[in-house]
Amino acid sequence: MAKRDNPRLKEQSIRAGKNKRSSNLNPRPKKSTRPKTEEYVRHENVIIGRNPVMEALKSGREIDKLLVASGEGSIVKIVGMAKDRGVPIIKAERASLDRISAGGAHQGIIAYASAFEYKELEDIMEKAKTSGEEPLIIILDNLEDPHNLGAIMRTAECAGAHGVIIPKRNACGLTETVAKSSAGAIEYVPCVRVTNIVRTIEELKEKGFWIAACDMGGQNYYEADLSGKLAVVIGSEGAGISKLVKENCDFTVSMPMVGRITSLNASNAAAVLMYEVRRQRDARR
Repeated sequence: MAKRDNPRLKEQSIRAGKNKRSSNLNPRPKKSTRPKTEEYVRHENVIIGRNPVMEALKSGREIDKLLVASGEGSIVKIVGMAKDRGVPIIKAERASLDRISAGGAHQGIIAYASAFEYKELEDIMEKAKTSGEEPLIIILDNLEDPHNLGAIMRTAECAGAHGVIIPKRNACGLTETVAKSSAGAIEYVPCVRVTNIVRTIEELKEKGFWIAACDMGGQNYYEADLSGKLAVVIGSEGAGISKLVKENCDFTVSMPMVGRITSLNASNAAAVLMYEVRRQRDARR
């Protein structure tokens, strides 16, 4: 008569084998459901939650923009503080805040803090004075791509431009991506963030600057006189220079387009003009 296996002993043997195998392997770490903490916040420049955002505003920390899902309770006070400082305020869905905060308790509000310090117009003037040259400033009208901003700052440093001006709204600010794209130039090129580009142009004119718009329908850039105190305006990737900004420029310079594509990338156009200024300045020495 065949001997039957004892099912209880068989089950115990299987369990022992599983335990033996699992003891020889490193246990697979469980995925944490906790939000990313300080490292995430530091790299992405994200401040989440009502109290942290309020304290950041109180401390005077540079805030690029505020994302708000609702307007209740202490958020009303925070939004008021942000408005007083000229911080752009954007209405956002709560689901978007959940994603940005990686599941953290954002309480309906998130702030993007600048990764780098913005400068003042006087810092650009001082840099030009130290260099012994007339100031050369690049004004970026609603440039949104951080890679373009970084590339422009890199060229500015190499070509001897003394600073960059960007608007507070509808434009890219100084981020880690900008820093990486600039190859370190962000540490040397002053970047000034202003509320109104047109008003800044008027201020520069009062200081004796000529304002050149880089756009179609102007004089060939290599035929233009780009000497003296000069600010060059570069438009956004899609819309170019806004109408009001262009109307306040003194003249327009263009690059000849002989191919089927009728425009250059913003950072490429800026590079061409900065090096033409460099060529003209070096030729006068």
